[in-house]
Amino acid sequence: RLSLVGSEMCIRDSSDTMFLTSAKPQEDRIKCLLVDDVPENLIALEALLESGRVEVLKAQSGPEALELLLHHGDVALALLDVQMPDMNGFELAELIRGSERTRHIPLIFMTAGSREQNWQFRGYESGAVDFLYKPIDPHMLSMKANVLFELHERKRALATQLEARTEALRINEMFMAVLSHDLRTPLQSIVMGASLLQRQNDDARVASLAQRMLQSSERMARLIDDLLDVTRIRQAGGLTLEPAWIGLDALLQRTVDEVQTGYPDRQIECECEGDLAGAWDAERLCQVFTNLVGNALHHGSRDVPVQVKADGTAADRVAVTVSNGGSIPPALLPHLFNPFRGGDRRAEGHKGLGLGLFIAQQIVLSHGGRISAESSDGLTHFRVDLPREAPRAGA
Repeated sequence: RLSLVGSEMCIRDSSDTMFLTSAKPQEDRIKCLLVDDVPENLIALEALLESGRVEVLKAQSGPEALELLLHHGDVALALLDVQMPDMNGFELAELIRGSERTRHIPLIFMTAGSREQNWQFRGYESGAVDFLYKPIDPHMLSMKANVLFELHERKRALATQLEARTEALRINEMFMAVLSHDLRTPLQSIVMGASLLQRQNDDARVASLAQRMLQSSERMARLIDDLLDVTRIRQAGGLTLEPAWIGLDALLQRTVDEVQTGYPDRQIECECEGDLAGAWDAERLCQVFTNLVGNALHHGSRDVPVQVKADGTAADRVAVTVSNGGSIPPALLPHLFNPFRGGDRRAEGHKGLGLGLFIAQQIVLSHGGRISAESSDGLTHFRVDLPREAPRAGA
């Protein structure tokens, strides 16, 4: 059992049953701050509270505790010894309560000193949620700490849910905005073109208007497909794949040929090496590479050829890199794969909803792969890494 005698703490053997908790990742563990100027007390408290669920932070003085709080956020509980040299527990508590960043931390005071009510009142005025006297009952301390740990976990879970719902609301609002704007424009072109076709008899003009209608219809189909993909990703948790063994070299060449027709004056270089066979969803990967090559042609420097390189020399993976001239602003790089990047869209030459890279990322992730972007020295590179075989549905 664990006990405190005066300001000294010791650990004795116990036959009490111990319960093991599953270890959490380091960043997900609850943090508990222990402050006591006696090292033995810190060791005993740590032995009592630390687990796979809790990470213990130890300090032997007030300034050391404040330094730990500067480096560690989201602390669930602080246990403060009252009688410490230089800065006592009450003074430390006032400093913790005085900071916006740390004032929410529950404080429990520990002391072997006076039991007078004025002493307790000072502790509660300093922001304490409880006041424990030494020798401390380890069972009582453990129970009180666990209650606060549970409250902290629930608070963290609620914050995560709130963030997710806020993001969903933002996406829904932007979804309605782009529906009312981006889809309305091509639809109006179709309506106006159809109206003019009814009034014109000139064959050349009829052919031109019909071509515009077809282009607008294709654009609308792409927009609708993108929106449907986003709906599948958001509601179903991912995209459904139909993998089959294919050669990535043939798929890339087909993609390059299709994109090239829209940019007859631009140069695209395609280079393949190694074994490029694998089990993937061909149509989905074609969607990924069409987006990457199309973006490279649309946004890249016109005097620098777009390069598509496929590397199949690794036994278990295949890598495809699409490169173009020009740089992406460093502030934009972390947000490239976010949906609806409305603030970064340009009025001229805008052809989509800002969903292409997001959907491409989701397709690659559904294949168990990874997509990344880097931009430096006047060149931009998008790299797609794919395992040889896409995971089966539900894996």
